[in-house]
This record gives sequence, structure tokens and C-alpha cells, in this order.
Amino acid sequence: MRILSLFILAAVSSVPAQQSQPAPIVRLIAAPDAKSPPALVSPVAVRQLPNGTLLTNDTQRRQVLLFDRDLRTFTIVADSAGGAKNSYGAGAGGIIPYFADSTLLVDPAGLSMFVIDPAGKIARVASVPRSQDAAALGTNTATSPGFDAKGRLVYRGISRVKQVTNGGLTIAQFPDSVDIDRVDLATRRVDTAAFYKISKTNMIVTQTEKGVSVGAEINPVQTIDDWAVLADGSIAIVRGLDYHVDVVHPDGALTSAAKIPFDWRMLGDDEKVAVLDSAKRAVDRMITNGGGAAMIAMHGGGGAAAAGGHGGGGATFGSSGEGKNVPPTIKMVSPSALPDYWPPFGQGAAKADADGNLWVRTTANRANAIGGPIYDVIDRAGALIDRVQVPPGRQIIGFGKGGVVYMAARDDSGAWLERTHR
Repeated sequence: MRILSLFILAAVSSVPAQQSQPAPIVRLIAAPDAKSPPALVSPVAVRQLPNGTLLTNDTQRRQVLLFDRDLRTFTIVADSAGGAKNSYGAGAGGIIPYFADSTLLVDPAGLSMFVIDPAGKIARVASVPRSQDAAALGTNTATSPGFDAKGRLVYRGISRVKQVTNGGLTIAQFPDSVDIDRVDLATRRVDTAAFYKISKTNMIVTQTEKGVSVGAEINPVQTIDDWAVLADGSIAIVRGLDYHVDVVHPDGALTSAAKIPFDWRMLGDDEKVAVLDSAKRAVDRMITNGGGAAMIAMHGGGGAAAAGGHGGGGATFGSSGEGKNVPPTIKMVSPSALPDYWPPFGQGAAKADADGNLWVRTTANRANAIGGPIYDVIDRAGALIDRVQVPPGRQIIGFGKGGVVYMAARDDSGAWLERTHR
């Protein structure tokens, strides 16, 4: 019943409305007080340890690094080098804050979890609770797994894909929502905490003179939800439809906060057409670069669209036709299928800081200002308490206690970390 109630809360409102609560003025975040050398490739998450050192997950290089307090030097905690005892794994993994200031490094390919102690040393290794959940646990980009107040690991559930027969072919139809699951590592018992909306792509089958092509109908602008586990173990789910926060509290109670003040931007008819044209050109380039067997991995959505920087959906496409290599059919939805307002955020927008707040990377624009993304800072009750803009080319990837914020940046020399304060 609690899960059903939370699912209903997500669907009760469909029209953005102005709020009486005044919104905080957007301000620039404080200047960095520490900066690492450009020795990284794709830092996506950090974990500040009790002594001030910083674990950093560099997924493209497949390394976990431990930086000193000033971010000047580092040692390698886990590496992709073959035969190393501290192997990172064969693909991108994820780090998750664990008990007693330790950290989990999840290796989805190896179905394993390394426990990194508070000193930054790998203490032991364990298997993932369930092999089918390894990909959802080993990510720091699409979602942010974490532990609730009862010590259960919270993560995105498995999409319940339906198999539909069309034109003699069985194709997948993806859902538009997915569950947030919790697993007890001791008993391996799994239950569902809530549901949240994800982007959806409709798979289509097209018969041509060359054979049968399996493709998709893409909507590049979809309104979705996101979530994060707060410092007290609550699960905060930020709803994109009317931009408010639902909270699953440590005692199991469910609350729905008021709407967040937000400057909703209309998506006019001409702009809808332009967005679809831009998205179609981007998809065509991907197919051209990959040939007829191009794999366009966009399912689960919310990534930046070609126009407007807003979340979109997609799928992995294939083709068939009695052995013939038929390019996938890509079709855009009609302009009327796009929302009338730009979504307030996209996939991977929500992160929890170390002080109990939720940060949401929004699609808001600051008038007459050049800068990076604007983040809404929302307290554990679901109220907006601050609105912060980061410099151009920066993205927040983690936090420390007392308002410490870590950002990632890059240029031609490489990627680096910056430490600042809210």
C-alpha cells in the first residue's frame, strides 16, 4: 500500500504552476580552494574520507585514485592493469559509500564488490547480491546507489520489458517507469521502495523490399524522475512532472513536499520542430558512423539532447530480414508528442550531499549570464533552500561534510578535480 501511495503521488499533477514560495536568487558557487593536476580522463564520482583524502572513480581509465587533502598527489587504489591484485575490472564500475567510512567498488563485469577501508586500501572482496543487478549497482552516472537507514543497498530495479510479436518478429517494448529496489546484503532479500518515471522508446518493425527492419520511434524530450539516497538513509525522489520531491523516510513513512519554485519555459510549436530535426540529424550521424548495424544506446534516457540540453530516450536497435543487413528504421515522434514545457531536469540530475540535502542539476537558464549548470539545493523536507550556479565546463560529482563540493572539469590537457564550498 505504501508503494502504491507513492506511485499515485507521482501522477496527480500534469500542469506546471507558479508557486507562492519565493525562489532563492541564483548565485555563483564559491571559488575553488584546491585543484588537482589534469591527470584524469572521466572522473564521475568521489568519496571524501575522514582524514580529508579523496577517492575518485575514473571510469574511462578504469581506476580508483586516492588524492591527498590538497588534491596535489594521488595513489592508485584499483587499476585496470592486467594481473593486478587490486584490479578495477573489465569495464566501468561504481563506488558507493559503505559502513564505517568504508567504500564499495562494484565491478559489474566480474559480479564482485571490493570493500575499500577508510585508509583507501582494498580490505576484502564479495560477490554482488544478485548477478542481474550488477549493472545497476556498478554505476555512478545513470543513478546513485546508496544505503538506507536499515543498511539495505538501494538501487534502480530491472526494467520489466514486454515481448511483443509484430510482423513475425518478437521485439521488446520498454516500460516508462521502473522500481527502486532495496537488498539486504546478509539475507539477499529484495523489496521495492518506490517507482519512478524514466524515458521510453517505442520499438517498431518496418517491412521494406530489402527485408524487415527493427527500429524505434524516439522522443528526444521526455519528462522523467530521478532519485538519490540522502545522508540519513531517506530516499528522495524528485518528480519531473510538476517538480516536487517525494521522500521515503527511514521509518517507512511517505511524504510529498510542495512544488519547487521554478521558471517553467514553454516549448513552442516551432521549437518542437527544430528540436526533432536536430535530434534526427544527430541520430543519422550515429547510424552513418556505425553503419547498418549501428548500436544506438539511449534507452533509459535523460541524456542531453542535441538541442536544448534536455533529456531524451532511445534504445538499442538491430535489424533482420532473412540474413540481409537492413539498416534500423529511426522515426521521430510527432511534434505534438513533445511536452509543452521544457522538463526541469534530465537523467542523473539528482545527487545527495553529505549534509542531508538533495542537489538537482536543472535545465534553468540565468538571464544575461554565461555559466555552467544551475543546481537547486533541496533540504530533507523537500523545500528549496539554495540555488547555485557552477562555472562553465564544470559539473558537480560529489560532496564532503560542511558544505564541501567537488567539481570535475576538463580541457585539452585532460580532466581534473576542483574543491569548493556551497
